[in-house]
Formats: sequence, C-alpha cells, structure tokens
Amino acid sequence: MVSSDPPGFELPLRLFLGFRTLVDELHAELGRQGHPDLRPMHGFVMQAIGTRGTTAAELGRRLGVSKQAAGKTIDTLEGLGYVERGTDPGDARRKIVRLSERGVDSLVRSARIFDDLRARWAATIGEDRLHALEADLRTLTPPDYFPLDVPGWFGGYQ
Repeated sequence: MVSSDPPGFELPLRLFLGFRTLVDELHAELGRQGHPDLRPMHGFVMQAIGTRGTTAAELGRRLGVSKQAAGKTIDTLEGLGYVERGTDPGDARRKIVRLSERGVDSLVRSARIFDDLRARWAATIGEDRLHALEADLRTLTPPDYFPLDVPGWFGGYQ
C-alpha cells in the first residue's frame, strides 16, 4: 500500500522554506526602510551582540565560529555603521563591540516587520490555524531556546 503522507524529508525543507520566506521578505522591507546592506546572518550577529555588547571571542562562541571569523563580521558591520567598538568600562583591557544607533534601529524595524509578516500569514491561513501552528511548534521544540550559532551549525561563515 502506498502512503499518502509526504516523504519525511519534506518536513524540514518546508520548515526551512517558511523561515527563508519570512527572512527574505524581512530583508526586502528592511532595504526599503534604509537598511539595504543587511544580510540574514547579520541579524544573528546583532542578536548575539545583545544590548550590553560583547567581545569578539564571546561573539565567536555564541555564533559557533572562530574569534577571527567573528572579528571579520564585526569589521563588516562596523564599516556599515551597525556596531561600534570600545573598551569595557569595568576592564580597559577588554575590547567591547556594541550596537550603534543604526544597529538598534534595524532590530526595532525588524521586530515590527516580523509582526507585519505574521499578520499577513494569519490573513492568508487564518488566525486560528496560525495559532495552532505556533502552538504545535512550541510543543515540538525546546522551550525558550533560540540558538544563534547558525553560522557554525551550517559549517561555515563569511
């Protein structure tokens, strides 16, 4: 008997395609709102930097990449105006990278755009179905776990 179920490999691909669709639409809108140089990986990096800043070594650990790879990305984001380097007020030997005003602006805009994209998905499939999908994904995934190590997990980093 032939199963009418889709093959197992389709599930992760569809989940990834949903993620990719949202992120591509986010970046298209960010570009229209004044952030055309941001790339998907930059969002992971800025989230890993956080509101208090971090060192290149710690950023590398959070992203699952080398300190050198993290440093190259910091250089790129600094050149684009999204981060600033400085010293740690508690330890002048430590060099800290922090989000600039432009970096914070991009994250605030991203949050709003994601809300708009979610609303579009709800309008397409219905709020009840979207709530059910989100609840099911919460059931199937670890609670309060949002890894930022996608660069290292995928096995490479630019």
